[in-house]
Amino acid sequence: MAFARSDIAAQAEAPRRSKHFQRMAARLPIYAANMRDRPQWLAMFALGRFLPVRRALWRLAHDGAPPDLSGTMFGGGTASGAVDTLRAEGLFTGLQLPEPVCKTILRFARATPCFANLSRRVEFLASAHGDAVRRLGRPVLTGHYFDRVEACPAVAMIRGDPFLHAVAAGYLGREARVISTRLWWSFPARSASDADLNLASQEKLHFDLDDWRALKFFFYLTPVGQGGGPHVYVRRTHNRRVARHQWTLVVGHPNQDVLDAYGPENKTTVLGGAGQGFAVDPFGFHMGTVVRTAPRLMLEVGFGVSSVLGRRFHGEPAG
Repeated sequence: MAFARSDIAAQAEAPRRSKHFQRMAARLPIYAANMRDRPQWLAMFALGRFLPVRRALWRLAHDGAPPDLSGTMFGGGTASGAVDTLRAEGLFTGLQLPEPVCKTILRFARATPCFANLSRRVEFLASAHGDAVRRLGRPVLTGHYFDRVEACPAVAMIRGDPFLHAVAAGYLGREARVISTRLWWSFPARSASDADLNLASQEKLHFDLDDWRALKFFFYLTPVGQGGGPHVYVRRTHNRRVARHQWTLVVGHPNQDVLDAYGPENKTTVLGGAGQGFAVDPFGFHMGTVVRTAPRLMLEVGFGVSSVLGRRFHGEPAG
């Protein structure tokens, strides 16, 4: 019996749709907590994926005040130059943490217990990763510090740095404010399920819907080569979106589907030594990659324009 091509395509699509619904179901408690904390979050989550809506709101942004960069730890570039690059590409890679700041955060992370796979049930020192795997009974891809990151003065210095605030205000408007701070390890794992990789935001291109307008700064605290879990960003997708990537409730899409839509030449892998920093518009497609060599320590400082959600730190399940 012959099958029509449409029937075969539908059969192939069914497992992918099932995974989409499974991922959404797993995140329902977080979505519910977001709506309790900030009821207007639902409007952003539902409408923020549509480019006409986003562009209209971007046009209403108020220009940031002229920057005062005295006291910044970042040199060698201008805030306006970073903003121009972000507007064109969605990615700016010209940041470098001073070595003493980088080493201070690394010492803090090595001495402070983190939490396995976004759960507070298992905490461990990064040096005891193998023990955490045995205790959890499954691969441990990440170790997050959640609110413990606030005990590190060097992180507070970065979060308050005038250069980052100037870039955020220039890009997002004067409403820009810090809405998230995240410090975490990514660990090598020989075998990891799709669920583990999705939880760690690894190996699947996706976009974030944290706010109507958002900007994230990332810093490698350990060297990151090809096998070190580099960040991948698809340039120019922050202001381009085909219809099928707007009319969907899921934010993650098959990698080849994304590259076919926006061009493989726009895929950029960010490599660098300890202290390498970069900024991204998280509405653009991006992903983390699996660490295959030494553990990677990474810091994220996120800016947005809405009130801060009064709930968990990044990815922490609602409780």
